[in-house]
Amino acid sequence: MTIRRTVLPALLLLLLAACQPERRKTDAELGLNPQQAHGRRIFDAQCARCHDPYTASAAKGPSLKKLYSRQYLPSGLPTTDEHVTNSILLGRKMMPAFNQTINDQQLQDLLAYLKTL
Repeated sequence: MTIRRTVLPALLLLLLAACQPERRKTDAELGLNPQQAHGRRIFDAQCARCHDPYTASAAKGPSLKKLYSRQYLPSGLPTTDEHVTNSILLGRKMMPAFNQTINDQQLQDLLAYLKTL
């Protein structure tokens, strides 16, 4: 009986702590420069609803964690600025095209941020 009174509350606290979402790091904690920080805001507004930047889990679209560390994109194309740019601007399969949504500077800032993942 005493063990239940001690262990169960501790177990409950452990489970609650595990269910808490991880605190989002600031731009400074991530070491982002101003261009990368602006790219992060673009990512949050345009990409985060489908892509997770910091975990390997897929949302609607594939995770972009370590995107530029991979040899190939999820599409099978080599990971290059050109192929990433084309995917963003022209879309792929279920991904919409963003060529009418973001301008050239925003694209460059987004690419700079994606390289930090």
